[in-house]
Amino acid sequence: MAGLYFEDFKEGTVFKHDLTRTVTEMDNVMFCALTHNPQPLHLDEEFGKQSEHGARLVNSLFTLGLVIGVSVGDTTLGTTVGNLGMTDCAFRNPVFHGDTIRSETTILEKRESKSRPTQGIVTFEHRGINQHGKEVAYCKRMGLMMKRPV
Repeated sequence: MAGLYFEDFKEGTVFKHDLTRTVTEMDNVMFCALTHNPQPLHLDEEFGKQSEHGARLVNSLFTLGLVIGVSVGDTTLGTTVGNLGMTDCAFRNPVFHGDTIRSETTILEKRESKSRPTQGIVTFEHRGINQHGKEVAYCKRMGLMMKRPV
């Protein structure tokens, strides 16, 4: 597996993921269509121009999904059982079409699962940062992770 097992995670480790992504208009429109989100702030150019931002915004849930998705190859690819929850989500700066996003993940804590002896819980802190160095997305995520097979 490319992902890390529970035992491989160390609290305080920071992953500065190499993979970046420039967000396109198509990304935003398709995500809104796939999630049935008709918010004009994401889809209507004229509405966006009249907003305080002066342009359409990229859907924040797409941004969060991108930030977490970029982390998978370095952390959990094939070794995760599933997400247990996300907390403290914040979107401090907007994302616009053409912005390039990079991600960082910090391992905040880990603990053995009380009910699943072959698994453990890892708390990830994810940050998305745009090409100007501004944080655009943040969240803490608890993941149920496989332990290394015996």
